Amino acid sequence: MEIVDAIPLDLSLSAVQAKLKSTDSKSVGELLDQALSLAEARAVFAPAYIEKKDDDQVVIDGRCFKSRVLRKNLGDVGRVFPAVVTIGGRLEEAAHRSADLLTQYYLDQIGNLILAEARSELIRRLCRQFALDKLSWMSPGSLEDWPIEAQRPLFDLLGEAPAAIGVQLTESLLMLPAKSVSGIFFPSASTFFSCRLCPRERCEGRKARYDEAVAREYGVLK
Repeated sequence: MEIVDAIPLDLSLSAVQAKLKSTDSKSVGELLDQALSLAEARAVFAPAYIEKKDDDQVVIDGRCFKSRVLRKNLGDVGRVFPAVVTIGGRLEEAAHRSADLLTQYYLDQIGNLILAEARSELIRRLCRQFALDKLSWMSPGSLEDWPIEAQRPLFDLLGEAPAAIGVQLTESLLMLPAKSVSGIFFPSASTFFSCRLCPRERCEGRKARYDEAVAREYGVLK
């Protein structure tokens, strides 16, 4: 089990402006500086090993994960990295304290970008540390095929480590602080995007177009 404190963050003003669709570089820059000063980017991960593979599930260090998509992604993989990444709760608290709705929205969106950058930095760290060319990831609840209930065995793999970075799993399987993400990171020849298997049209976090052919290939569309 390894804890990563103070994950370095490199988030450009231009990228934030593009996300917010704002040309006000002064105001956005001030909010970005505020957000970065409040973010506490941390992560915990642990190498884990696949013990068994069935048609639609895998067993990782004694915990069963039922997902046809995850099983396909781990077809030739023996070692994975369950992980939790967070930026803490201070930024979210600052957004809630603001009386300006636009400021609340901007800080929330900037928080999402910071969390995504923290996750990307963890991927870069894992690749360096374990001599890997590329890592992809899947998060419980990102697909109907791999529902949010997978949080339980995932957190079970990590034991008490998430609490050490201030993250707890609620009874409803949500994480606190809210600006946290969990997942299983795995070696891959090309980057896997769950979005390519999800037909939902309205999604701010979409990173790739829905691809019906890929959905059929993964067995989530008959």
